[in-house]
Amino acid sequence: MSKSADTPAKRYEPTDAELRTIKAYVDRLADQPPLPTVKTKLDGSVCRISVDHPDHRIGYRLLQSATGASSSEFLDGLLIQMSSAASHGAETNDTDLNFMLSVVADIEPRDQLEAMLATQMAAVHMTTMAFAQRLARVENIPQQDSAEKAFNKLARTFATQMEALKKYRTGGEQKMTVEHVTVNDGGQAIVGNVSNGGRGRKKVEPTS
Repeated sequence: MSKSADTPAKRYEPTDAELRTIKAYVDRLADQPPLPTVKTKLDGSVCRISVDHPDHRIGYRLLQSATGASSSEFLDGLLIQMSSAASHGAETNDTDLNFMLSVVADIEPRDQLEAMLATQMAAVHMTTMAFAQRLARVENIPQQDSAEKAFNKLARTFATQMEALKKYRTGGEQKMTVEHVTVNDGGQAIVGNVSNGGRGRKKVEPTS
C-alpha cells in the first residue's frame, strides 16, 4: 500500500467569501420556519396528499401561511391542482409537486388571488422547461418548429404573469389577465382549472 493511501485527506477550509455567503443565507432564513413538504400516495383511484411534518396540524398551518390561504378549502384545492400539474401518468411526482410549492411560497402570496397566480406561474415554468428539454432533443425541423413555438409562447406567458403580479401588488390595474396557452405536441400547460382526466381522484389527507 502506498504512503499516500495512509495519509488522511486534508480537511477543506472554506474561504472567507464562502463563510460570508453562508452566514448571509442563514441570517436571511433565521426568522422563517422551514416549509413543510408534502407527499402523495396512490390508493386505488385516489391520490392521497399528506403533509410531511411531525405534527400534521402544525405542518398544515405552516402551508396555509406560506401560500396565503385563508381557508382549508382553498389550500386543499391548491394542493390538488398542483398535484395534477405534477402528475406523470397515474402517479404524482413528489419532487415536482414540492418544487411548485416552494415556488409559490417564495413568491409570498399576500392573498388567495396572488396564490392562484403564483401556482399558475409555477406550472407554466415547469412546462416551459419541459419544452426546453424537448427542443434540445428534436430530430427534425417539424419537431423543432413545434417545440420552439410552444416554448416561446410559454415564456411570454410567464413574463405576462410576472407583470400582472407586479401591477397587482403596486396598486396598478387589479384586473389580471393570464394569456391563454394552447400547447399541442403532447405538452401539458396548467394555467387554469385542472381536469384530472383518467388519473383518478385526488384527496388531501385529514390533518387531525
